[in-house]
Amino acid sequence: MSHLHHVSVIVANTEKSLHFYRDLLGLEVSLVRPELGYPGAWLQVGMAQIHLLQLPNPDPLDGRPEHGGRDRHLAIGVDDFEGLQAKLDTAGIPYTLSRSGRRALFCRDPDANAIEIIANRI
Repeated sequence: MSHLHHVSVIVANTEKSLHFYRDLLGLEVSLVRPELGYPGAWLQVGMAQIHLLQLPNPDPLDGRPEHGGRDRHLAIGVDDFEGLQAKLDTAGIPYTLSRSGRRALFCRDPDANAIEIIANRI
């Protein structure tokens, strides 16, 4: 195996999720997504992707751990950690800081999927 190709997350509303992933986190939408019979989007994260799948969610949205590091999550490295942290603050997106001592935080997307944001330079 050579690399992680993509991660898929289930979303209730693609446009609402794009506001979070594209507009807030700054990910670019890939234009090569084929017609799959349901709404969604593919977002570029370096050479990998996050696939947003607008499908019925089999997972509970309530009762998730407060700290995303204690839940299944995806992690994204960023060059401007403080800048992204400020964007989350301005948008009113709650987060918790990593308990490992690393410059990292955990937040949730509109569908309670946990996202870890890690500073590329520690």
